[in-house]
Amino acid sequence: MSSMSAPDTPTRRWTRHLPLAAILLVAGLGFFLLRDTLTFETLRANREALTAFRDAHFLVMALGFALAYVAIVAFSLPGAAVASVTGGFLFGLWAGTALNVAAATVGAVLIFLAARAGLGRTVAQRLETSEGTLKRVKDGLRDNEVNVLLVLRLVPVVPFFVANLLPALVGVSFRNFLWTTAVGIIPGALVFTSIGVGLGEVFDRGESPDLSLLWAPHVIGPILGLAALAALPIVVKALRGKEGV
Repeated sequence: MSSMSAPDTPTRRWTRHLPLAAILLVAGLGFFLLRDTLTFETLRANREALTAFRDAHFLVMALGFALAYVAIVAFSLPGAAVASVTGGFLFGLWAGTALNVAAATVGAVLIFLAARAGLGRTVAQRLETSEGTLKRVKDGLRDNEVNVLLVLRLVPVVPFFVANLLPALVGVSFRNFLWTTAVGIIPGALVFTSIGVGLGEVFDRGESPDLSLLWAPHVIGPILGLAALAALPIVVKALRGKEGV
């Protein structure tokens, strides 16, 4: 007996949008309710309690931190930078970076899947039947999918939420989205986590961490260099295409 998929009724099409709608709703509420909560001042005020709990229950703290970070990313809540720095403050450079990358990747995947199930499915279907400019854009993305995804992750000016949502809307493969996200966010995660490693000393001086370090030439230079390497195959293909015209 062959299995048949349920018909794509208007009700089913509507319910597919519920996960993304829930994410957007929580994101909006979080912006207004949590923007003054997840801050460095909050971390400063609770640093002793956090470190004491970490020393007594390391695995529980690590799991709780990871879950909180996943929620911050998945629902685009304010405080992602604070969370990244906190990872270094509580767990050190390497463990903190691993937790930051793993949690951010899981959160990104949740947004991707929610968007692809609803709006992304509709947009991707329209792109498949498109002609003209849209068809050229679709074909170009398909030919350079991995490189485009890596550039989106490596260029710091692309908001994280946008880099999660756009790939779902244009129908990129889940496997490529997953591994390029995990790899592409490592450089930035290392920078933010390293800031957190010395956060205790910063607090002892009565100061706040300087997140502008990301834009220092010796930091942003290598990251942009990686982005340029990721973009190079796209440029080469484009130039070869023009020569063949």
